[in-house]
Amino acid sequence: MYAIIKTGGKQVKVNAGDIIHIEKLEAKAGEAVKFDQVLLASDGTNVQVGTPVLAGATVTGTVLEQKRDDKVIIFKKRRRQGYRRTKGHRQYLTVVQVTEITAGGKTVKADKLAAPKAAAKAEAAEAAAPKAAAKKPAAKKA
Repeated sequence: MYAIIKTGGKQVKVNAGDIIHIEKLEAKAGEAVKFDQVLLASDGTNVQVGTPVLAGATVTGTVLEQKRDDKVIIFKKRRRQGYRRTKGHRQYLTVVQVTEITAGGKTVKADKLAAPKAAAKAEAAEAAAPKAAAKKPAAKKA
């Protein structure tokens, strides 16, 4: 089952268990968030379309982290006028794992959560850090 939700002025297609990056929500890591603006829901055979939203349909997720996106450079120039302006922007994002989709009396839950995977990934990065430091060659003395 998948659903299309509206959050942050954008529409996002989600499946149970998906990890999505959306505009910042006021929630801390580990908290549950609920999306009530479900525009469409499908279970593979039936497609329910809201006008504009489906009544009683919800998507529930767990906040994994708050972070910032990559920097976007804004550069303006007018040729032969000596006019150049450079600005940068980094968007605040919330990383959410979808845990449950409920629509039309049916509920689909995610089997596995990404929190154990994220913890394992962090442990692997910590274990690799001392090895990377050991591989750097020593500076030559003149």
